[in-house]
Amino acid sequence: MSLREEIAALQPALLRIARAQLREQCLAEDVVSETVVAALEGAQSFEGRSQIKTWTVGILKNKILDHYRRGRREESIDARMDALEVDSLDDLYDATGHKAEPPLNWGDPEEAMSRVQFFDILQMCVDRLPASQAQLFMMREWLELETDDICSKLGISSSNCFVLLHRARMRLRECLEMHWFQSGGAIG
Repeated sequence: MSLREEIAALQPALLRIARAQLREQCLAEDVVSETVVAALEGAQSFEGRSQIKTWTVGILKNKILDHYRRGRREESIDARMDALEVDSLDDLYDATGHKAEPPLNWGDPEEAMSRVQFFDILQMCVDRLPASQAQLFMMREWLELETDDICSKLGISSSNCFVLLHRARMRLRECLEMHWFQSGGAIG
């Protein structure tokens, strides 16, 4: 099966993940379409260090994050300009065109990717969570949404949110202990 066919075969799974996060069929379909296009355009860069599903789900995660950030981007820029008391975006950059406040050092990305198998196991464990816990965990830990945002999107109280997060984390801990730590880091 070609890479193109494998990516196409993943569309139903990608759509389930997107629907669980975005709660709107049309929006989920749009994000999955963007994901498939990005995966096909970047297929030559796929090095096979992870499974195609893991790689494609990573692209989907970034597309979902982009969706959530799009709404905040205008607010964030406007709020930052107000806070810095600047009149234009040009004031956020120095004379050489670099940001006045450079981003933090993220360290070595290669080192972060060295444990691809761990993330495969983690994804398997998340997939085994009840749907409500998986969605909540993904929103909080992967999408890094604030608790208030999660509660308003899911229509739950903050105490219910914390209980569900605790249960999800405990189940993930058990799953990781069984499939990663006890097995010495091998998929089991």
